[in-house]
Amino acid sequence: MENSITQQAEHLAALLTDRLGIRSGRGFEEKLAKAGRSLPRWARRDGQVVVSAITMESHPKLAQQMRKPAARRAARNLTKYLEGIDPVKRRMGRFLDFLALVSVIAIVIFAAVITILVWRGIL
Repeated sequence: MENSITQQAEHLAALLTDRLGIRSGRGFEEKLAKAGRSLPRWARRDGQVVVSAITMESHPKLAQQMRKPAARRAARNLTKYLEGIDPVKRRMGRFLDFLALVSVIAIVIFAAVITILVWRGIL
């Protein structure tokens, strides 16, 4: 038996916590909103499909009108994307970006100091 969209959303919320480090927010909808630009546009769109499916699934008459294959496909795509993210690698990339920024700033300051010293005739 296949999982309901709500169960898949709970799994997706856990993946958002584990893979992207989104701790705040209680449900999938809040965590998806917090993820924001951390996710590609297609993933945010698929997340919105899942959120709308959750709200429709909780209502008996709307559940009959829900497009289940589209919601399942969106949840599957989002699950596949989130499972492919390596949190350690992502954290290391952010750290290396920070180091690169600091080194560029240090080089610019060093070059400015040398330029000022040469301009004033001290060097």
